[in-house]
Amino acid sequence: MKNKLTYTLFLLCFLLVFSSCESGTERKKREAKEELQRVELKTQMKNKAKEIAFQKEQKRIERQKREKTERLEKQAKLEKQRKEKALYDKYIYNSLRTGATPYAYCFGRNISCSEWGCAGISVKTPSNSDVMVTIKKNGEVYRHAYIKAGSTYKFEFPNGRYQAFFYYGKGWNPNKFMKKVNCGVLKGGFIVKESFSKDKPQMLENAVLSYELILQQSGNFSTKPSNSDEAF
Repeated sequence: MKNKLTYTLFLLCFLLVFSSCESGTERKKREAKEELQRVELKTQMKNKAKEIAFQKEQKRIERQKREKTERLEKQAKLEKQRKEKALYDKYIYNSLRTGATPYAYCFGRNISCSEWGCAGISVKTPSNSDVMVTIKKNGEVYRHAYIKAGSTYKFEFPNGRYQAFFYYGKGWNPNKFMKKVNCGVLKGGFIVKESFSKDKPQMLENAVLSYELILQQSGNFSTKPSNSDEAF
């Protein structure tokens, strides 16, 4: 009986010790798992913080780029306005004499007709606008002349078919780019109130065709609308 009791107590102690060892193992596993979860959570939080910081930095960089672009655009706009105002102030009252040929380097100068069988075109400009007149023959500028407001100028040339173009405006800028032509770059034009018009081709034989240009309040002309590509 005593031996049986001793065996039972030994068995209980063994079970308690075994149970205690198993609980320790489970605890270590649990603690290890919790530590792993804690490390993973900490890593996730660090990564999240890095991502937020990265996004903030990207937004800051984008904002700086946008502000720089806006600042440069504003500066460019102000510089453009400054240059335009400088040109306006410099040329708004600039005008050429009637009969001047500012495109002579390209279209030549006006000469009198010395051939048998001459014709001509006379142009009277409106009182409120200077006009650059170009006369074309076979699609090429044959004559041209600047005519001050309220003035008259007469072109002379041999009999033939000619077409007149009228370029109105105010403030002559000799450096203004107009277009590229066969002779190179055509420079010289008005800075404000620009308009173009034209008449249809006319066959002239021993006669003078007269134009009296009237600039109406609506901005339209008695002749047909045109543009710089046609006029030059």
